[in-house]
Amino acid sequence: MRQRILRILMSQPATLSQIGKQLKIHAANVRHHLKRLEEAGFVELTSTNVVRGFVEKYYQASAKAYHVNFLIIPDHRRRNVVVATGSHDLALELLASFVSQDQKKSDFQTIPIGSLDGLIALRQGLGQLAGCHLFDPVTNEYNLPYVRALFPNWKMRVITLIHRQQGLMVTPGNPKNIRGIDDLADKRVRFINRQPGSGTRIWLDQQLARLNLDSEQISGYGREVHTHRRVAAEVLEGRADVGLGLLAVALQSDLDFIPLFNERFDLVIPEEQIHNPNLQPALEILHSKKFRLAIEGLGGYDTHDVGVEVPI
Repeated sequence: MRQRILRILMSQPATLSQIGKQLKIHAANVRHHLKRLEEAGFVELTSTNVVRGFVEKYYQASAKAYHVNFLIIPDHRRRNVVVATGSHDLALELLASFVSQDQKKSDFQTIPIGSLDGLIALRQGLGQLAGCHLFDPVTNEYNLPYVRALFPNWKMRVITLIHRQQGLMVTPGNPKNIRGIDDLADKRVRFINRQPGSGTRIWLDQQLARLNLDSEQISGYGREVHTHRRVAAEVLEGRADVGLGLLAVALQSDLDFIPLFNERFDLVIPEEQIHNPNLQPALEILHSKKFRLAIEGLGGYDTHDVGVEVPI
C-alpha cells in the first residue's frame, strides 16, 4: 500500500482524500501510511490550501525515482539478531552457529552476497558486520584498500577471522587433467563461476587479465552461483568440470582440489558496533580455543590470526 501511495506522489502532488479516492480506501488509512513514508523521508509536505474553512495538505514524493535496498530477517521476538553480510565462508557459518546455539545470546545470521556487495550493504546500514577477502593487486593488500575507499569518513575496525586456501575444485579423479587457470580456456572444460562482486570472482578476473585470457574463451564463465557450496554441487552433480573455491568445501564434497592461493578473510565492523552487546558474544567466541579447534577440524584453514585486529 505504501508503495502504491508513493508511486502516486511520484507522479504529482496530492491530498489525503485524492489518494484515498484513487486507491478506494478511507483517508484515515492513507494518513497512517503517509505518516510512515514521511518519517522515512520518502514523502514531504509541499503546500497547503484552505477551501471552505478546511485545510488541504498536498504531499509529494521526495524524488522522482528510488533504488531501495532492504533486509528481511526472521521474526525473533525474544532474541536480538546480528547480521553479517558479505562473502560465503564455512568458518563464518561456524561462528554463527556457535553464537546462535546459546539461547541466551543473539541470533547470528549470515547473508552471502559477495565481499564487495557486503561492504556496500554495511555502508547502507544493512547488518552489523561484513566478511570479505578482496585482494588489491596495486597495494598487494587484502581488504584494507576497499575499506578505506568505501568508508573514508568512518571509524572502522578490521578483525581477521581466518586464513584460508582457495583453488580449483574438480571432478574426482580430475578426468580433464586440469592443472591451473590456463586450462579453463580449454573448450572441453566446463566451468562454473561465482557472481560479480564476490572476492573469488574479483581474484579470477584479475588473473585472467594478468594472463591475457579472454573470459569468452571459458566455457561456462557466464554461469554464476553465489556460494562455494553451490560451486561444489555443480561439479559434484556433473553440470561442470571445475570451479574456483575453498579447500574446506572440496574436502566436505569429496572433490579433488588444485591449490592456487592463500588469502586472509576479515570481518569489517563499524566502530559504533564494536560495543554492541548483541555482537559481543561473537567477538568473545573468536578468541576461544573451542572455536579454533572446530575451525581446524574443517580443514583448509590456518587459525593463527583468528581474532587479531588489522590496523587500517
